[in-house]
Amino acid sequence: MNPIIIILSLIVVLVLPDVYILLGFMRGSGMVLKMLQLIPTILLFVTILLLSRYRSTSLFGLATFLILCVVLPKFLFMVISIVGQGLGLLWYRLFYALNYTALGITIIVSLSMLYGITIGWRQLSVKEMELAFDDLPDSFDGYTIVQLSDLHVGTYGQKTAFLQKVVDKVNSLQPDLIVFTGDLVNLRSSEMDPFYNVLSQLQATDGIASVLGNHDYGLYDDNYSGNPYDEGKKVAAEERSMGWQALLNEHIFISRGNDSIAVIGVENTGKPPFPHIGDLGKAMKGVDSTFSILLSHDPSHWRMEVLPKTNIPLTLSGHTHAAQFKMCGWSPSRWLYNEWSGLYEEGGQRLVVSEGVGGTIPFRLGTKPQIVKITLRKR
Repeated sequence: MNPIIIILSLIVVLVLPDVYILLGFMRGSGMVLKMLQLIPTILLFVTILLLSRYRSTSLFGLATFLILCVVLPKFLFMVISIVGQGLGLLWYRLFYALNYTALGITIIVSLSMLYGITIGWRQLSVKEMELAFDDLPDSFDGYTIVQLSDLHVGTYGQKTAFLQKVVDKVNSLQPDLIVFTGDLVNLRSSEMDPFYNVLSQLQATDGIASVLGNHDYGLYDDNYSGNPYDEGKKVAAEERSMGWQALLNEHIFISRGNDSIAVIGVENTGKPPFPHIGDLGKAMKGVDSTFSILLSHDPSHWRMEVLPKTNIPLTLSGHTHAAQFKMCGWSPSRWLYNEWSGLYEEGGQRLVVSEGVGGTIPFRLGTKPQIVKITLRKR
């Protein structure tokens, strides 16, 4: 994006609300109050400048807090108040009514964002579902799969408490199989260092199968100049060293007596600008008619390739996070993805999209960090 456009956008979003509030509502206020009004914006500018030079989880968290809890509410206040001024030309009472409305909305938004950034992202949830299939082998009736997705461990810095809570909850569900559907890290594989011992505690009868997500390839690190395939391999190596079975366009078989199912894993495949690295044909080679479960990070892959080219009965994805914001069942993810949360079915094939555990910012409002437990049933 053009740097001039970025600078002008920052001025509009960050500076204009302060100018509007100072000139319109604080002309008679003392210098102390005026400075208190400006301090969050000044602090945010300084934080952004520091972030341009230093990759710091603490600085990123501070910037997120200031944007969500201060800048966004002030911007909304300005917009609603300006609308009130325009309508006030028709009826002066509307000006005062909308100013009070703007103030009320500002307070509600600010408190909601504060909840999302301090408490909401810690409120772990478990979504349970039973899925019945005609062609499921008899021995796998009642087989349980726990799906984790989008851990984004770099968001937590050095703090392991929340992920320890996630691991403990998953283990308490006593799954037959754990699957991880991508985005282990934010920028680079080294983010895993503080969390290796915690995530190594995950336990399931048939182990942990995993795939890579778009963030696992080093594409978002401005300082990374290597081949994204190499960085992805480093993340996969981290997973394998924890005992996970990282599936890079490959599959594994799980057996119960004379019956088997296949777990297929593809590298990230989805809509631009995200990388399209997966090779579903290669991953499926040798699976034949075995009942199959596909792990594919981006749910767009389901409609792009899985539905038109395969008869895979169950696909598990993540990626969307439900935009980490949901209200009355609605999320901005609807604008970007046909399938963004929960269970979808078409032509006998099903897709489950997890809302994920983490995100690149520590914030969740209306959508809790999610563990999905699936019980397979023979129909």
